Amino acid sequence: MDDYLTSNNFLMYAAKHYDNPQCHGDEEFLEDLMRLKYIKKLVTRYCDSGELKERLILNHIITLSNVFKPHPLCKIIWLKMPESLPYVKPFLILLNILPDELHRLGDKEVVDTTAVQMDQQVINVLRKI
Repeated sequence: MDDYLTSNNFLMYAAKHYDNPQCHGDEEFLEDLMRLKYIKKLVTRYCDSGELKERLILNHIITLSNVFKPHPLCKIIWLKMPESLPYVKPFLILLNILPDELHRLGDKEVVDTTAVQMDQQVINVLRKI
């Protein structure tokens, strides 16, 4: 079973679950983690302007899923982007990487991912892909 993921051990958890054989240093690891911020910015832009860059968000999530296994990646997203979940969750479902439950996240033993309501506009856009 995975260890707990909290804000206090985020970097250690991410490093433990990071699997990029082409990575040659901390800089590349941190660059990959920056993709979380990029996704967050794209979601904020969507909320502010209604402009959804779905392919760019999808590319960032796919890139992250290439260096993190699905379960740790979803835990990281759940921890780092709680306000963005209604917009990011449809992408995770499209890629078939979101489990129904995440274990040992924050102060909870089990987090029900099905409880997060998804943004209908994002769903409609992703259905066209």
